[in-house]
Amino acid sequence: QNLTFFEILPDLFVDLLDSKYFLTCSTHRETSEDCQSCLECSRDNGCVRCPERLFLFPQRKGMSHHGTCLHSCPNGHFGQRGRDVNRCMKCRSPDCELCFSRDFCTKCKPGFKLHKGKCLIQCPEGTFAHQTDCLEVCPLPPLGEWSEWSEWSVCVRDGATCGFRWGKQTRVRENSQSGKATEKASVCSPQRETQRCRMKKKCPT
Repeated sequence: QNLTFFEILPDLFVDLLDSKYFLTCSTHRETSEDCQSCLECSRDNGCVRCPERLFLFPQRKGMSHHGTCLHSCPNGHFGQRGRDVNRCMKCRSPDCELCFSRDFCTKCKPGFKLHKGKCLIQCPEGTFAHQTDCLEVCPLPPLGEWSEWSEWSVCVRDGATCGFRWGKQTRVRENSQSGKATEKASVCSPQRETQRCRMKKKCPT
């Protein structure tokens, strides 16, 4: 059986040669476990080219980067497919555990809430904290956990019950478990409905 060119060379010469040139995975596999999943690798930089379906994940080691080929990118990174190579790119926000793209998170680290692709310490005004997300609409409890609607309130406008033709009145219903320490009860405020109503235009004297 004929030996390859690299197998004939002394080990010392191979080390010197490899500092300038890449060795294919089939040649270098015996000297590095990192090269077992890649198509092309370097003794100093690990994988430099991966199979079509894998992602190249470069990690800084000292002053250089060391690459490995992965089926899926680790937390804090997302997979970006390209014509020549698929890469694991880092999420921009350090509070982001998973992201769809560099600036759009899909899951936040503990202690943060997800709102429109961003990781926040507190949910914005007008939203509801629910588990790991900030929701635009309060998550309604199952049917039967809300109380009956209250009676309509007195028709008022600007704090007055007369002196105008039209005013507004409201009615509310509350979570029937509001007295219990449930997550939904602490998140959801009482539901409120408002309707237009006719007032007495003349106030009694």
